Amino acid sequence: MSSAPRARQPRPAGRGRELTFWLLTRYSAVALFVLALAHFSMTHFIYDPADQTAEWITQMRWNSLALRLLDWSMLFIVLIHSFLGMRTVVQDYLKGTAQHVVITLLWILAAALVVLGSNVVLTLPLK
Repeated sequence: MSSAPRARQPRPAGRGRELTFWLLTRYSAVALFVLALAHFSMTHFIYDPADQTAEWITQMRWNSLALRLLDWSMLFIVLIHSFLGMRTVVQDYLKGTAQHVVITLLWILAAALVVLGSNVVLTLPLK
């Protein structure tokens, strides 16, 4: 029985930007796992799903700073993780100027989504 290596992206050598992005992808995956479990537990075990209407969300869920922080954290980390994943895909399939243009557009899109999402989550009025 051979022990064939698993297919995965190898760890970049050195201490540069690529290693930072590689580590950030792994750490964001672990953080997403924890945040998704917290979100699932809150949605399905702590609060009764039968009571969760649009009015309940505006009066209970969005009125709690802790739950807003949980939602904002999940939004922020999902955007980081997805951006880094797309960046890896672009690096695998595009080269040269096309790669640079698409990655720059990804940076702009990620920044815009973080700003828009943060604006929604953080500026809703508390009741």
